[in-house]
Amino acid sequence: MNHALAFLFPGQGSQTVGMLKGLAKISSQVEETFAQASQALGFDLWRLVQEGPEEQLNLTVHTQPALLAAGVAVWRVWCERTSVRPAWMAGHSLGEFTALVCAESLDFPTAVQLVAERGRLMQSAVPEGRGSMAAILGLEDHIVVRLCQEVSAAGYGLVTAANFNAPGQVVIAGEAQAVAKACEEAKARGAKRALPLAVSVPSHCPLMRAAASKFAELLAQVPLASPKVGVVHNVDVGVHPAPEVIRPVLAEQLYSPVRWSDTIRFLCQQGVSDFVECGPGKVLTGLNKRIAAGCGAWPLADPEGVTSALEALG
Repeated sequence: MNHALAFLFPGQGSQTVGMLKGLAKISSQVEETFAQASQALGFDLWRLVQEGPEEQLNLTVHTQPALLAAGVAVWRVWCERTSVRPAWMAGHSLGEFTALVCAESLDFPTAVQLVAERGRLMQSAVPEGRGSMAAILGLEDHIVVRLCQEVSAAGYGLVTAANFNAPGQVVIAGEAQAVAKACEEAKARGAKRALPLAVSVPSHCPLMRAAASKFAELLAQVPLASPKVGVVHNVDVGVHPAPEVIRPVLAEQLYSPVRWSDTIRFLCQQGVSDFVECGPGKVLTGLNKRIAAGCGAWPLADPEGVTSALEALG
């Protein structure tokens, strides 16, 4: 186990139609993993991922199991090619569930069904059009937190910081009118950009509390084991070996901010110097280069990425 190595698993936003097509050509693990997921779901997830339509893949109830399966598939490709294993794992939002599967805490087919239900609960928690999210670029975290508090206090509705992704990049979430007003305020206070995100679910804000309560009931029935690798959780940047602690932090995650910058800093403090993004895309690799510029960053989204990471780490 390499104590200087952490594997990271992306969340929603990293999905694309055709993802992992290249990896599927060099390893049967990809399609075999998606076949397991399809069996758990009752429909052909690999076909949806490869053929679309995009609007169906982007539905939260489909996106979450698709990204979970993608992360697990890439992990399996890595494991069949090298004996190098990380001492640490972390996942961004939905990616936390992928990390728990790869750390052998959560059974894969069970996890696929679990995150599909998570997506359904999130989608049904807020009527379509009521909630929204936006990325605020170029302001310090505390300024974004304060302006959200001010907008909410002024009666525009609820808006809070949802993702602390990297220095100068905070995602906000809440009621649509409040998010729009917060974007105006952010620009007025010097934000480089305030970008509405193409999502219908305002994740990681108090509007998800009802969904979190129902999700907690579901989690209580799901078998969990102690992770065999240290998994850093979004809610408290903590590492929890006990299943009875993991369950509540997974439920709380739905309405709490994703503390990604703090997670990467924590891992650096533990001696991590190389980060491998295990899944489609390079979103986390880009964020990590801003948080921990001196560390190695290796995305495994395609055969070339796997080859580069193996040459450097394997």
